[in-house]
Amino acid sequence: MNGLQASINAFLNWLEHVFGKGPSPDGQSFSEALLGSLNFWSLLEGTHLIVLMLFAGTIMVVDLRLMGVIFRKTKVSAISDAVLPLTVYSFIFVVLSGTGLLFAKPIFYYHTVWFLAKMVFLGLALLNIVVFHGRVQATQASWDADETPPRAARMSATASLVLWTLVIICGRFIPYDVYQCGKAQPDFINWVQQCKTSEKGEENMAGQRFDSQMWKEQQP
Repeated sequence: MNGLQASINAFLNWLEHVFGKGPSPDGQSFSEALLGSLNFWSLLEGTHLIVLMLFAGTIMVVDLRLMGVIFRKTKVSAISDAVLPLTVYSFIFVVLSGTGLLFAKPIFYYHTVWFLAKMVFLGLALLNIVVFHGRVQATQASWDADETPPRAARMSATASLVLWTLVIICGRFIPYDVYQCGKAQPDFINWVQQCKTSEKGEENMAGQRFDSQMWKEQQP
C-alpha cells in the first residue's frame, strides 16, 4: 500500500509541477499555467457550474416524473425524450470542464475529502443509471403512461435525486477549507485525505504534526 501511495504521489507531483514545463527556470507546467491564467481558469470554473446546473435540472425533471410528483398526465418517455439531448450534452461539458479543473490542481483535489466523497457519490449515481436502464426501464412500456410508476422506478429516481444532490453539495464544499491538510482535524479525516503524504502534512486535534518528509523516511 505504501508503494502504491508513493507512486500516486509521484504521478500527481509530475502532473502538476513537471508535465509540460520548459527548460527555463521560470517555466510553468501545463497545470500551473492553467491555474495561473488570468481569465481562462475563471471561465472554465464558471462554465462547469452553469452547465452542472443545466444537467442537474434535466435529471431532476425526469426523476420527479418517475416519482409521480410532476407531469403525472404525461408519459415518462415523452419527458425523458424531450430532455435527454440536454442531459447528454451538458454531462459531456461537465466532464470536460471538471477534468480541466482537476488537471489544474490534482494534488489539492486528491487530498480533499470533499472531492473524494464527490467521486464516491458520482460513481454510485452512474451505477444507479446503469441499473435503471438495464433493469427498471426494461418494463417501461407497461407503466409509461401511469401517473405513479412502479416502486422500482420510484426508488431509482429517489436514489438518483439524493446521489446527484450529494455530488453537487460535496463539489461546492471543495473550495472551502472546512477540512484541509495542515490544519488540526480528526484522525479519520487525515487518514481519508492521506494528509501525511500531502505537501501541507498532517495535524491531529492534539496538535501533533506529521509531514510528508517524515512519511518518506519511514518507507522501506
